[in-house]
Amino acid sequence: MSDINSFGIIGGDIRQLYCARSIYEDGLDITVSGFGRSSDMMGMKETPADAVIERVDAIILPLPVSKDGERLNSPFAEEPLPLSEIINSIGKDKPVFAGMYGSADPAMFKGMNISCYSSREEFAAANAVPTAEGAIGTAINEFDGTLNGSRILVMGYGRIGRILSMMLRGMGAEVSVSVRRLKDAEMVRAAGMKPEFTDHPEGSYDIIFNTVPVLVLDARTLARCASDALIIDLASLPGGIDDNAAARMGIRVIHALSMPGKTAPRTAGIIIKNTIYNMINEMYKNNL
Repeated sequence: MSDINSFGIIGGDIRQLYCARSIYEDGLDITVSGFGRSSDMMGMKETPADAVIERVDAIILPLPVSKDGERLNSPFAEEPLPLSEIINSIGKDKPVFAGMYGSADPAMFKGMNISCYSSREEFAAANAVPTAEGAIGTAINEFDGTLNGSRILVMGYGRIGRILSMMLRGMGAEVSVSVRRLKDAEMVRAAGMKPEFTDHPEGSYDIIFNTVPVLVLDARTLARCASDALIIDLASLPGGIDDNAAARMGIRVIHALSMPGKTAPRTAGIIIKNTIYNMINEMYKNNL
């Protein structure tokens, strides 16, 4: 895998520790920093960030890199890690792999050799399964009935919507899927589910899963099909639900974000690792 034989992971949650463990099991050198308060280091040893940066060939930063634009996302660090100090210490030449670093000042990364693993197509595709499983787990915990026999609407027929709807159908739910295109409606019908059109879903549902990151469940739609439903919103903020309207109607909405990291951190960590490996292999081929 090119000339990168050692990695340093600085900051992040348990996904990054699983990523580190998986890299170690591949026989590569891995050093971590920012996990001193973790109750389980998975055999890793905490190392100061500056020593990590000096020692390794490439750096892996968290997903997201920062939540406030000032501090590295490092919930297990013994003390806050200023993002600017970490970035300045890394320098311009060392390869850096990061997830969702857009919340920070773009000028901070100017001239760096930095790549975003969370924007990759294979990353999103691989995360669809743990996201769907996590959504179903949330429904099982929060819904007062069984999914089997329940009337369920899945908003959106992208990666997550396709997998989620098929899993729910396999559990015996009565599944409808909202789509925007006629060809998707035919695909939904061919899969044994009922298509609805996103701008005007019909019927009344027990559970609605939203995967669409724009407003699709406005006040009028909520009143028509979700007045008694549990809504689980999987879309990135601001989500696809009019929360104020839902609150007025007494409709329960659960914003279930970052499901892979919460419900399947081991798988999520391996997905991060595999995506970074793919990026490195592409970089190596392009430099031949």
